[in-house]
Amino acid sequence: MKAKPGFNLREVCGENIIVAEGKENIDFSNIISMNESSAYLWKKIQGKDFTAETLQRLLLEEYEVKEDKALADAKDIAQQWVKAGIVEE
Repeated sequence: MKAKPGFNLREVCGENIIVAEGKENIDFSNIISMNESSAYLWKKIQGKDFTAETLQRLLLEEYEVKEDKALADAKDIAQQWVKAGIVEE
């Protein structure tokens, strides 16, 4: 997977949101709010290919969480990003 170009993380009124920038994303009308951990992951995968296992490793490096929980959360967030159209498989 890879983050699509033009989707940038911004802090607006204390909230982390994904903002679509550039004319290729002009029809994107979703607002995607991210919690602290998903914003952390988003920053770490910019410009890189990644898998759910990559996200799991990042979660394990940053948070005190069990491996199976980190993998389940990583798979969930990756699927949410695909469904939202902000990453390519």
